[in-house]
Amino acid sequence: MSSRGQVVIPQEIRRMIGAVEGDVFAVAVEANMVILKKLEMPSKEEILARFHMRAAENQKRVEARGIKESDVPEIIHHFRRRAQKE
Repeated sequence: MSSRGQVVIPQEIRRMIGAVEGDVFAVAVEANMVILKKLEMPSKEEILARFHMRAAENQKRVEARGIKESDVPEIIHHFRRRAQKE
């Protein structure tokens, strides 16, 4: 470990997990072990696909509750009032 607390991951291990410069890792500590997990960042396309899927799910919920676009300002006002009371 360097004086700045940096640890080098050996090249063979980096190759095994496909790690490249700029990759992000989650760090966990268990007993006397430090565990690194390479995080896979979703692509722009994956993020957009998830967004569209959630938007479609929310649209179904809105329709099921009978909420119209004209109802939205009053709903927002209601929840803002409620948040101020808490």
